[in-house]
Amino acid sequence: MFCDFLLTAGDDDAVVVIDGGQEYTYGQLRRSVDRLAAELGALGLAPGARIGLLGVNSFFWVAAYLAAFRVGVVVPLSDKLGADELAAQADFVELGAVLADRRQLRRVANAFGDRAVVTDAALAGDDVVRVADVPPRAVSPDDDAALMFTSGTTSRPKVVRLTHRNLMANARSIISYLELDATERMLVILPFHYVFGASLLHSHLAVGASLVLCNTFAFPETAIELIDRHSCTGLAGVPSSYQLLLKASSYSSRRLPSLRKVQQAGGRLAPELIQRLVEAQPDSRVFVMYGQTEATSRLSYLPPELLPTKLGSIGRGIPGVTLTVEGPDGHPVAPGEQGEIIAAGENISPGYLGDEAATAEKFVGGRMRTGDLATVDEEGFIHIVGRSGDFIKSWGYRISPQQVDEAALLHDKVAAAVTVGLPDPDAGEAVTLAVAPVPGGSLDGDEVLAFLRGHLPKHMVPSRVHVLDEIPLTANGKISRGHVRTLLAGEASVIP
Repeated sequence: MFCDFLLTAGDDDAVVVIDGGQEYTYGQLRRSVDRLAAELGALGLAPGARIGLLGVNSFFWVAAYLAAFRVGVVVPLSDKLGADELAAQADFVELGAVLADRRQLRRVANAFGDRAVVTDAALAGDDVVRVADVPPRAVSPDDDAALMFTSGTTSRPKVVRLTHRNLMANARSIISYLELDATERMLVILPFHYVFGASLLHSHLAVGASLVLCNTFAFPETAIELIDRHSCTGLAGVPSSYQLLLKASSYSSRRLPSLRKVQQAGGRLAPELIQRLVEAQPDSRVFVMYGQTEATSRLSYLPPELLPTKLGSIGRGIPGVTLTVEGPDGHPVAPGEQGEIIAAGENISPGYLGDEAATAEKFVGGRMRTGDLATVDEEGFIHIVGRSGDFIKSWGYRISPQQVDEAALLHDKVAAAVTVGLPDPDAGEAVTLAVAPVPGGSLDGDEVLAFLRGHLPKHMVPSRVHVLDEIPLTANGKISRGHVRTLLAGEASVIP
């Protein structure tokens, strides 16, 4: 169902993916999906079998993803994980088979035990013979289509169930508010195994558009070159992407006339940096968005024309999504008051795989509790304050770590920043900041501390600033606040 939804629009001779400089057409994609689905069909898998997908962003990944939808339920796996972590995930979701590129298989040998594995070798040559026909499979819109890991690789990770209805609803909403059509060409720097990255694939395939793959964003100038060379019209990233782009590339000084739409989600980007993003490419439109894996990616957006008056807001619900900010009593808060964002719509997941308790806590009465605290203004625009579990309690104050992060990122030499609370016998929690310098630069903790004293109230100024070579990121490219907290708590005595 969802596979057909994505493969209907593009003309056979239209470019769908540019991977490593090589162009692939929609016709090639359709044939490749047929081949991989036939390989899976020959395995005799049970209807709705769970099929793992391992690899970096590539034409093979796209074809394998669609083939898995056709045969069963796709389970995207992170190429950043080791063999033991992948084995644990495979066991947890009870994978029936795996689609993987050979390079990744060599890296994680034996991760999948005796499970059948179909590799990119199945796509070699144009004369590959289909090994079996895949019989039509009866699929309901509310059947699971994808299982997405959201956190951890422990014995009980959270795995979000996304249905065919969820995926189609979110793709249609995104296409609507971004006004996407077949002329779009998206530069993809986010991994497809991450829901934000996957949403770029969904929305562009569904309108017959194209995508340019960039797997080397550690060197952001490469992304600039690809935008220019392939006349990309779109760019999407998380806060760490744009922090690096603005401070370690020519994005702010080089004109990119083809770039029309810039999407930012995956966490809060400081308003000052959003403003810099707008000024860097004045002919592009910057869309600030908000979402969660449990919502199939997107929940809200702020129209670019409202940035001058609503800077710092995540906007309002995307088409088909209702967002409210509610207090503990379950009633909407008054403007200026703080509450939790509650979401409803066809894009909301039915719950977590094998975890009834977590499902009952997150999804209540057909609505989803996001866990994000926010205020709403008189016009209904939402402003996130922070995640309920992230606030630091220090000297009787309740401090949002994101506000400290944002102040630190105003320093020209700071490429990344993350604030955590560490146990302190007097303060309760000590506000502690970790920063990383821009590539090729250097930082002094005392210099950053002095800078923050001029930009933050006294009670929010960190008690200590740690300078790290780099800030730990999740497999999705987002800053891992939990990993930083563990690092600073366990090695504070040896970090300069």
